[in-house]
Amino acid sequence: MRFASDNAFGVHESMLAALRRVNDGVAVSYGADEETRSVERRMAEIFECDVTVFLVATGTAANAISLSTLTPPYGAVLCHPESHIMVDECGAPEFYCGGAKLVPVPGEDGKISAESLRHVLDGLIVGEQHQVQAAALSLTQVTEAGTVYTVDEIGVLASMAKARSMKVHMDGARFANAVVATGASPADLTWRAGVDILSFGATKNGAMGAEAVVLFDRSLSDDFMYRRKRGGHLISKGRFVAAQFQAYFDDGLWLDLAGHANKMARRFADGIEVSNVARLAYPVDANEVFVFMPGQVHEKLQKSGAIYSSWPGAGPQDERRRRDGEILARMVTSFETPESDVDDFLATLSDHSS
Repeated sequence: MRFASDNAFGVHESMLAALRRVNDGVAVSYGADEETRSVERRMAEIFECDVTVFLVATGTAANAISLSTLTPPYGAVLCHPESHIMVDECGAPEFYCGGAKLVPVPGEDGKISAESLRHVLDGLIVGEQHQVQAAALSLTQVTEAGTVYTVDEIGVLASMAKARSMKVHMDGARFANAVVATGASPADLTWRAGVDILSFGATKNGAMGAEAVVLFDRSLSDDFMYRRKRGGHLISKGRFVAAQFQAYFDDGLWLDLAGHANKMARRFADGIEVSNVARLAYPVDANEVFVFMPGQVHEKLQKSGAIYSSWPGAGPQDERRRRDGEILARMVTSFETPESDVDDFLATLSDHSS
């Protein structure tokens, strides 16, 4: 019953095979190899437009260098208060941006609300030398609450940002899960809705360590190139990252893997919804399931071998919903999660409800 993180699972065999394939012979270093060029062509097909692609090893690097490309040191990055860049990246965005400020913009279920964004933007006066200047909007897809922005929601928020001459970044650590969940095309979920730059993650969905930054605004390419090198994230043997993406995209594998993870989360959620002891905290759109449960049930589940995380929650919203004695827990499913793990957890939960 392993639901701690999709990072905890292994590497899909197709990506291991790709690594073994490119290990034979020699190739040009620092991203000038044919594998990397081929990935860029594949990305252009997937997103239905010309793109520039930079490969990096971690999602934090993808996010932080992307935001530094969009934001001057006196700028502000607007993001949800529970976003990964705000909570889980140890100040990397601020560091890479040279001191730019992350400004929280709240909203229910992990999503920035248009009303909140309008309120924050109204408070940041253009040209006021005593204030940071709004430079970028960062949206997390899938959100830290496991929910997914629709195409229309992205479009509304991006339009508001563009009206202030801001750029739009998307943290797509679980982008494949969002594509499967919405049924929308990758293009519709990104540049057609106003996204300028995407952190495209594969590591959580079966890769060993493969992240990409996809630039839809290609005028940012040179700046990003130098920032990646200066930040220490230009990988000398880039073909090993590129090969993982090649396998990731072959025959739609990336969507198949995400589809399985989403399906297991839905199975999980369906069981929780009929439980008389636990409650869903947020809508289950992708592969994360957040659950309110009594503290004593949580303790019994962990003693039974269930592995998941107790969660601090997303602020006042969760405190309003939480009942006395309850904890909030997060369960994450992956491309390798077996149905039996989900069913065993639900059976154990049922046993402990009495």
